[in-house]
Amino acid sequence: MTNLSGKSAVVAAGAKNLGGLISTTLADKGVNVAVHYNSASTEAEADKTVAAVEAAGVKAIKVQGDLTKPDNVTALFDAAVDAFGGVDIAINTVGKVLRKPIVETTEAEYDSMFDINSKAAYFFLQQAGKRLNDGGSVVTIVTALLAAFTDGYSTYAGAKSPVEHFTRAASKEFGVRGISVNNVAPGPMDTPFFYGEETPERVEFHKSQAMGNRLTLIEDIAPLVVFLVGEGHWVTGQTIFANGGYTTR
Repeated sequence: MTNLSGKSAVVAAGAKNLGGLISTTLADKGVNVAVHYNSASTEAEADKTVAAVEAAGVKAIKVQGDLTKPDNVTALFDAAVDAFGGVDIAINTVGKVLRKPIVETTEAEYDSMFDINSKAAYFFLQQAGKRLNDGGSVVTIVTALLAAFTDGYSTYAGAKSPVEHFTRAASKEFGVRGISVNNVAPGPMDTPFFYGEETPERVEFHKSQAMGNRLTLIEDIAPLVVFLVGEGHWVTGQTIFANGGYTTR
């Protein structure tokens, strides 16, 4: 899929931040985009992203849904297939960050973290395997904390870690149809999700661990995702750490 023009994509959490940039970057490559958003509070951003996608000369739809409910994942792919006639690319940027000591974490917080970061990812992969056209691509955003030895992020990194196993299995199962399946693991990103969980001092520490003494930018990640669904399509079953040297393994 080196030429993406005329292809169609589903971008989960595709309304803003990294998901929004991926949506518009795909549109610039000629890809139709189904922009998913979770709640009414994000609808305005979804509308802006849809308008930007359409301004690039391709088709766009917006689809709301809580993807921790598998029926909503099915409905998202249904909407994309109905709108575009098929889907070639599925990108999942859904995630929730929590930094909290294990001894203070509630059962409700644990369940929420695993529902959003793990369960939703699993059923998104399942629908991608069922609905993508042959030769398609799937990319899930995980986290560089999968390779970190740190405190506080037990439920975040813990809930993202099963996605590596899901992805390896999916790459083997879907590979017979030429579908590639990968993860991208950014470092701490310069988005509102990160700052709400950290102190200013820890933000500076995280910056100090990466090349250029800065956080990961969404502009660092979107081109890599687009590469994996295009020129890099033969890469499959991998978790690619893209974090300026913040962590590695």
